[in-house]
Parts: sequence; structure tokens; C-alpha cells
Amino acid sequence: MCRAQSEYEDPAQPPCVLIINGSSRSEHTCPGEMSKSWRLTEIAAEICGVDGVKVEELNLSRLAAEYGRHIHPCKACFSTAPALCHWPCSCYPNYALGQTQDMMNDIYPLWVRAHGIMLITPVNWYHTSSPMKLMIDRLVCADGGKPDPTSTHGKDAKKAKQLDPDAAALSAPPRRPALRGGRVHGDVEGAESVRRSLVDWLRFMRLAPAGVPAELDRYIGYWQPYATSHDALDKDTAIQEEVRNAARTLLEAVQARRSGRLISAGEDLDQPRQK
Repeated sequence: MCRAQSEYEDPAQPPCVLIINGSSRSEHTCPGEMSKSWRLTEIAAEICGVDGVKVEELNLSRLAAEYGRHIHPCKACFSTAPALCHWPCSCYPNYALGQTQDMMNDIYPLWVRAHGIMLITPVNWYHTSSPMKLMIDRLVCADGGKPDPTSTHGKDAKKAKQLDPDAAALSAPPRRPALRGGRVHGDVEGAESVRRSLVDWLRFMRLAPAGVPAELDRYIGYWQPYATSHDALDKDTAIQEEVRNAARTLLEAVQARRSGRLISAGEDLDQPRQK
């Protein structure tokens, strides 16, 4: 984690763009077919992969395709007392319950290192995919989690509640001028609401918007058979170009931020209400 933070802050290191595929489907599991989200991830990665820019791809379909791979659910420690929520999450591994091989140990450094983040997810029953939601919930510790668990003696709820009124007891990770793009595709309902929820979540996490073209929701093969959905994507050259434009917007914002040309008005204002 410290290495990722150091590389993020080092001006000699290339800017990093993290592109996340949230689909559970892949050719390595029982469907035997890649997802459209993965295809769109590759389109975005090709745009962002210019000289001088590092691109990281996070494929959450690995949860379904690799033995023992997990993102364990958030235990909502923050809802008991914020001081119980540690950065990075200290709830796992729990060897007594067999809750091991937690993929978040690999994911946290990717988010810390990234100067730009792009989320690509299908719409599953009006929501993001289950792997995407698992990751989102476990990132609560990045938004106010306490980096030192010793003051609460691990997970002592009574001790944590005593610390709760003291704002100094909570210390979020170093604030980073990260940027983001959000991209979702759906079946026939819910794409707009998923895009809005992702964008709202990222803004609440204090990530700066990359620009309007980076926020996109579209339907692929609207009310058409699932069996021909890849054909529908092949024919929909417009959405392919929209994804490229979303990636171009994110890339432009990352490069502008690194050169000091991008300013987000009001980002340095103190917030009167603490989370």
C-alpha cells in the first residue's frame, strides 16, 4: 500500500489509469463466453494505453473463474462506530471461519496507485453486478477508515464508540486528486440509475469528475435476444466510439491533472459536516 501511494505521488512515475470490468461472465466459466463488458474494457484500455501512461485492468470475473478467489462481504463495522473501520480493511482474513484469499488485498493498492479510474459494469436487476457491489462495499474503509487499529484494541466496539465523537480519532487515507469515468450497459431497464449511483458514489468518495463524456449509460441490443448480443455490439459502432470518447476524456483529465492544468473548483474547501 505504501509503495502504491509513493508511486502515485512521485512525479517521475507515469500516470496510472485503472479500468475495471465488473461482469461475472467470462469464457473461463460455465457460460464459456466472454462478456460485452470485457470487450468494452479492452476498447477503453487501448485508448488509454498511450506512451507515458500506465494502464491497469482489474477483471472482477476472476471471482467466478479462479479457485478460492473471493471478495468477502463488508461487515459494516463503520455503522457500529467509524473507528472500527480500518484502512485497509482488517476484517479479513478470518482463518477461524475459512474467510481467506480475499481479493481486496490486491485491489486496494490498485485504487491507491490510480490517477484515473473507469468502471464498466453490466446492469443486473437494476443494480451493478454482484462482484462490483462487493468491491464498492469493501471500499468504505477508503473513505474515512482508521489506519491505526490499536486505539480500539482491534474490534472493541465499546472502545470505538468512546472515540467516535472525537473527529481526530478518524483519519482517512491521504486525499488524492483522483479522476473517474463511469460506464454501464444493460438489458432493458436500469442503466441510467446504475450510472447515476456509480457517479454519485465516486463523488462522495471525493474523486473528481473527469468530464461529462466520461459518464455513459447505453443499452446494447435493446429487447433483442441474449444469444445475439455480441452481434448487436459488433453492429453498434456508435457505442464503441462513445466508450472510446469516455476513455479519451478520462485520459485527457488525468494528463491535465498531472501537468497542473486541471482545477476542480471548491475541492480544497473544508466540509462543515464530517462523515
